[in-house]
Amino acid sequence: MEQRTRPPRRPDRRLGLNVGRVFGVPLHLNGSMVLLAVLIAVLYGEFARRQLALPQLSGYLIGFGFVVSLLGSVLLHELGHALTARRYGIGVRGITLELLGGYTEMDRDAPSPRVDLLVSLAGPAVSAVLGVLAVAATLALPEGTVVHQLAFQLAVSNVIVALFNSLPGLPLDGGRALRAAVWGLTRDRHLGTEVAGWAGRVVAVGTAALVLLLTVERRLAPLALPLMLLVAVTLWRGAGQSIRAARVSRRFPLIDLARLARPTWPVPTGTPLAEAQRRRAESGRPDAPLLVTDSTGRPVALVDPAAADAVPVERRPWLAVDAVARSLGTLPTLPLGWDGERVMEAVQTHPGAQYVVTSGEDVVGILHIADLAQLLEPNRKMTP
Repeated sequence: MEQRTRPPRRPDRRLGLNVGRVFGVPLHLNGSMVLLAVLIAVLYGEFARRQLALPQLSGYLIGFGFVVSLLGSVLLHELGHALTARRYGIGVRGITLELLGGYTEMDRDAPSPRVDLLVSLAGPAVSAVLGVLAVAATLALPEGTVVHQLAFQLAVSNVIVALFNSLPGLPLDGGRALRAAVWGLTRDRHLGTEVAGWAGRVVAVGTAALVLLLTVERRLAPLALPLMLLVAVTLWRGAGQSIRAARVSRRFPLIDLARLARPTWPVPTGTPLAEAQRRRAESGRPDAPLLVTDSTGRPVALVDPAAADAVPVERRPWLAVDAVARSLGTLPTLPLGWDGERVMEAVQTHPGAQYVVTSGEDVVGILHIADLAQLLEPNRKMTP
């Protein structure tokens, strides 16, 4: 279970089946969670049937009841994050239940280390309370009964979730708490994220080593090995993504649209593509974006370089630039004075390959997403 700060989603993006709202928070169910639920229901149903000497159908019904209770526990864990975040003015876009638990999607990061700490620990706190209540129910109920078995499994699962999620490494909740602590001490959020990310990699390696040791000593069921190793791999990947995000966001202040935007080369509407490319090459700026202008000289469209390159050379003298251009009204714009944070928010909100950089009503230049990516990750190899 974790929290993710994500940019606003595009309308066609789907996180899974939307199953409604809880306290006004949209709830999504990922297909992977459905598969896991079926697997747990069958395996636990067989276990309960053998333990309690029940008919097969009764065992499966108990397994289904356990899955429902487990999903409810995960949902309450995530609601702990979501409602605490809303308490401090952080918008919550939704909760998604997936293969390894779930996550809460927020529209922005916490404004301070204290808020980050409180939101991070809210989920494990809910799981701990559920675990204590389930332990109390287990002790109070008669042994050998269905309700006792369900209470025991809920107690174990919630206590494990509370403890495991409190480990100090991203992407776990404890990792966010560690980030908040480092952030508060150093006043550097990026450093806090990077430290917690590296701690997350240590947790991932430790988890894999512990799982293998328990399997070798036959203290862990062989069927649980693939799932637990998947947990370790997921932790490693999540930690790596956190480290990368910290390094990238540290470079946001370097974003300067005046320097990054490529100056355009204007060509009148109706100009043959070959002629437009020839004029641009003779100008000494072969990489300048081709800006199509109307009869009054007003820019109206931008030639799509990919579409232009796809046109056979022999056809280019007979094809007008308008045929491979996109109207400026359909392209996202970035005002020249925006800082790095606002530029990244706009780019994440409206993903694309090109952005029109404007100053008032004038087109200053075109920002290519590849140029921005190269600035943010200069050592990363870019695919053509």
